[in-house]
Amino acid sequence: MENVKYGLIGCGMMGREHIQNINLLSHGTVSVVYDPLRELAESAATLAGEAHVAESFEEMLAYPDVDAWVIVSPNYLHVSQLRQIVACRPLPILCEKPLYTDPADAPVVEALFKDYPHPVWVAMEYRYMPPVAALISQAEQATGGIKMLTVREHRFPFLPKIGDWNRFNAKTGGTLVEKCCHFFDLMRLILKAEPLRVMATAGQGFNHLEERYNDEAPDIWDHGYVIIDFDNGTRAMLELCMFAEGAEYQEEISAVGPKGKIEAFVPGPGRFWPKLLGDPPVPHLVISPRAPKGPMRSEIPVDPTLLAAGDHNGSTFYQHQRFNAVVRGEGVVEVTVTDGAKAVKMGMAAQESAATGQAVLL
Repeated sequence: MENVKYGLIGCGMMGREHIQNINLLSHGTVSVVYDPLRELAESAATLAGEAHVAESFEEMLAYPDVDAWVIVSPNYLHVSQLRQIVACRPLPILCEKPLYTDPADAPVVEALFKDYPHPVWVAMEYRYMPPVAALISQAEQATGGIKMLTVREHRFPFLPKIGDWNRFNAKTGGTLVEKCCHFFDLMRLILKAEPLRVMATAGQGFNHLEERYNDEAPDIWDHGYVIIDFDNGTRAMLELCMFAEGAEYQEEISAVGPKGKIEAFVPGPGRFWPKLLGDPPVPHLVISPRAPKGPMRSEIPVDPTLLAAGDHNGSTFYQHQRFNAVVRGEGVVEVTVTDGAKAVKMGMAAQESAATGQAVLL
């Protein structure tokens, strides 16, 4: 296959980021889009280069000129849309995280894809941020074998969404699923291990407290800590704060072992950086050996074209580049349905632990 033609489901902010990055591929175009809000779909179709606008999800599934699906709809719609695709038009799928939001859907998703004849890729963009990818590739040598892993994300609050669906746990899965499954995926990947026990404390400290939607108060959390024990004896911690957008770096990831420490520093979206402060921070990596002491700092700049195509430090492009290769028969799926499901399971365990005050065994 020379060129992959995509059908894009969901045309909001993240859907537009997917389109912008598909536009940068050598072997990809968006041929059809669908969103229940016609104006969003029409705008996305124009961004894609005059893609066809489907009037319904069913019309989209019947559109003939499609080689792969990209699901960028609200979290709570993923499973029902996956069901329809599997039943009506099975093709390769890239599905945004989280894969599902209801614990009851875990066996449903597993059964859906047990014998699915096409590749399915779960969108975990953070793996492909250049500074994070550099940490992953160098961590073993820098640390001498990781014993502790810490992920800190200090960022802006949840942005407004159509229908305000991201203000409520019932539609998102909860903050530690919706936002943090990325980080739980990173933990499994970096530590090469599976989680045994999850302990968390979290809550709603500042954001959305005065908001009301049909007289209903948002219940989405905005900060917390999660500690996880893994089956190879390693430990990991997540520190999340969603009212800390004044920070220089949005993500700080550190891995420590007997030989030393390695850290990745990742800025947030450049469009949020105050222009009066000059250019946004540049991602960088710091390696700090125990002996001889002397931290070594290296900048890891991201291609400006990729920065302009979204809010994830170029990672959405690199993810699409790999998925595109898989669809064309030139690669393997790197983030599987199993990976996506395990990240959700860890997030749900963290939600349960924070809600009950008890550790959760996996």
